[in-house]
Amino acid sequence: MPEGRQIAIIGAGAVGVISAIEALREGHRVTLIDPGEPGGEQAASYGNAGWLSSHSVIPPAEPGVWRKVPGYLLDPLGPLAIRWSYLPKALPWLIKYLLSGRTEARVEKTAVALRDLLKDAPLLHKKLAEEAGVSELIERNGVMHVFPARGNFDGDLGWRIRKRVGVEWLELSADEMRQREPELDPRYTFGVVVEEAGRCRDPGAYVAALANHALASGAKLVRAKATGLKLDGGKLVAVFTETGEIPCDAAVVAAGARSKLLTQSVGDPLPLETERGYHVMIEHPETGPRSSMMASDAKMVVNWTNKGLRAAGTVEIAGLDAEPNWKRAEILRDNLFSMFPKLPKDIPASRIKMWFGHRPSMPDGRPCIGYARASRDIVYAFGHGHIGLVGSARTGRLVAQLVSGKTPEIPLEPFAPSRFL
Repeated sequence: MPEGRQIAIIGAGAVGVISAIEALREGHRVTLIDPGEPGGEQAASYGNAGWLSSHSVIPPAEPGVWRKVPGYLLDPLGPLAIRWSYLPKALPWLIKYLLSGRTEARVEKTAVALRDLLKDAPLLHKKLAEEAGVSELIERNGVMHVFPARGNFDGDLGWRIRKRVGVEWLELSADEMRQREPELDPRYTFGVVVEEAGRCRDPGAYVAALANHALASGAKLVRAKATGLKLDGGKLVAVFTETGEIPCDAAVVAAGARSKLLTQSVGDPLPLETERGYHVMIEHPETGPRSSMMASDAKMVVNWTNKGLRAAGTVEIAGLDAEPNWKRAEILRDNLFSMFPKLPKDIPASRIKMWFGHRPSMPDGRPCIGYARASRDIVYAFGHGHIGLVGSARTGRLVAQLVSGKTPEIPLEPFAPSRFL
């Protein structure tokens, strides 16, 4: 493929802006296309829990999860909820989701692939942050998982598979946890620390800084909504937007949960769904964890950010357009108070911020990274689900390698869009 291509990158989230940086490094000319502010509150990147969890290799669906579907439908406030009104539309995706995790072997196959994608992610992000002048936003100091009992950990298939794919951790007794986390509720009696992992102190500011770095390095930013891709004789010639055509000879679809219409415009009906997520953040909370942690019982990540103590998690399947259910964010808030009993119960509402957004998710827990069927001028890079921020660093490198016609640095067969077509 020729050097110095004109590349349109649709989406200025974490994947898009890092793809821009890496494509510029390869000598290409880059135009970023996004109607919103990079790192702004509308973006999934902004609401991310802030974990750089290179061990997040287990897909959401595991063997036997189908038995829980009736509960998901009956409990609108559970860790995974499915709105009845959206069920007919979500059903094809849900069937693929359940089948993808039907056996332990299928789960392990995904874990092996995701390990390649996420390995060394905190280090890659640290280097990017240094380039962008915000090295203080990325910390490589490990994360903690806490459990009510050791049995909750020992019985977890995910941890057994993590060990098989090379993830290492330090195990903590109740006393050792208490020394590390004196404010944590004593109902948690076992913990593990994954020392290779890291965290981001402000995901929105980080993505904004990366976007500014891309622009300072020569990229252009067009504030517009992309609506399709224009092919002429199998060659890409432009991106359609609401404000006109943007000429290009290569395009990257990195529009997160809104990528589906773009892939359909070139004949790839991919099963992308939005896992709607919420976070709650307490400004100036006075107490809390010393490290970032995930509570196994609440299915919730707790992370210090520069703006406050953030709790994020849970999944709601209800589509792109349904109104938020803010009771789900209130549950995160209540779980936070339960985990850390010394948090003042009279924190004014003005210091408790709630957020809602869209995780772009493929049913098998693996993103789509690869070429469109219609043309190798089009690269897909979306569908990262719960690993969007952590997975963006290597994804951006892979995108640059694909548009340059180079051999990707990891095997891309597990991420090929063609697996669904």
